[in-house]
Amino acid sequence: MAKQKVAMLTAGGLAPCLSSAVGGLIERYTDIAPDVELIAYKSGYRGLLMDYKIEITKEMREKAHVLHRYGGSPIGNSRVKLTNAADCIKRGLVKEGENPLRVAAERLAEDGVTILHTIGGDDTNTTAADLAAYLGANGYNLTVVGLPKTVDNDVVPIRQSLGAWTAAEVGARFFDHVSNEQSAAPRSLVIHEVMGRHCGWLTAATARAYIQRTRHNEYIDGFMMNTEMKNIDGIYLPETHFDLDAEAERLKEIMDRCGFVTLFVSEGACLEEIVADREAAGEDIKRDAFGHVKIDTINVGNWFQKHFAKLLDAERSMVQKSGYYARSAPANYEDLRLIQSMVDLAVESGLNKVSGVTGHDEDQNGKLRAIEFSRIQGGKAFDLNTPWFGEVMDFIGQKYDPAN
Repeated sequence: MAKQKVAMLTAGGLAPCLSSAVGGLIERYTDIAPDVELIAYKSGYRGLLMDYKIEITKEMREKAHVLHRYGGSPIGNSRVKLTNAADCIKRGLVKEGENPLRVAAERLAEDGVTILHTIGGDDTNTTAADLAAYLGANGYNLTVVGLPKTVDNDVVPIRQSLGAWTAAEVGARFFDHVSNEQSAAPRSLVIHEVMGRHCGWLTAATARAYIQRTRHNEYIDGFMMNTEMKNIDGIYLPETHFDLDAEAERLKEIMDRCGFVTLFVSEGACLEEIVADREAAGEDIKRDAFGHVKIDTINVGNWFQKHFAKLLDAERSMVQKSGYYARSAPANYEDLRLIQSMVDLAVESGLNKVSGVTGHDEDQNGKLRAIEFSRIQGGKAFDLNTPWFGEVMDFIGQKYDPAN
């Protein structure tokens, strides 16, 4: 067998799995193919284009288990779309007239790489698909195997992406502290904005984890620290639609009775409506290399704050975002198990020259397999008919239409 050389990169936003996935790949190759040379490209596809790389030494292999303790990425991330030549040129990643796909392919060939592991979300892996197609069409002998990470859990057709479970748990822990702000002033409106551009899974799962975390709390009768203060009063997702006035009437009754209202809001809830309003007003909405609205410039939580604070006669209102805190956490036990299973399959697939993205294939009864790149898509909507979501909404007493 020809000598194998493995490269890996992480790209896109952070998720609580990147460090552990890198560590897991190093450990697995060291266990079953110790002679395979390992490198990592720094800062994702940017490092691949710019020839910034890390040689994985014997000492790094021996200590790879330490990476499971940390969040972030030990090899760095970036957002680069290899088919967007204009953006790559603008950012100085390639020269005028160069094709980024060709530059990347030639770098991999020059480095002698035979297996490339991409760890990222749908943008990372659709870019990997573009690269794999270019490599195949142009005679490069290289296997590309992706691992799916995204806190949004919105990759088609993958049942569960790496890092999402941890982000929900950590987001719930974050808000368990923030919710105590309800005791700081009368008629307080506290909004928890959770990541999720197109998909409400993380917001819903964070709410579920928060309820599980707090529902059995012990309180002292007569004090303001009680079940009502720790409750969630409304959840708003990109998939749900609501009548603003009707919701305001429902929430104002809670505000008048309890003196506080708590909302969980996806950063993509009502996004299309907000963007349309702002573009109609002549505002230039910023977008990234993939054409996505730069969501941090939209501030959905502030939109909810502005409208509901007025309608509820709130004396104090605030928006707290758990996103960066949650996505940069180390992987929890559930994610570590999922990472290990996907890493094992990724290494097996790489060594057997099977390209694809590892994941439980929803179109094949949840089988863990290397899913064809051509089937990978982003923006998978959260299924409002998910049984546990119905239980969450029943618990907080908010009506919704699963058919929406």
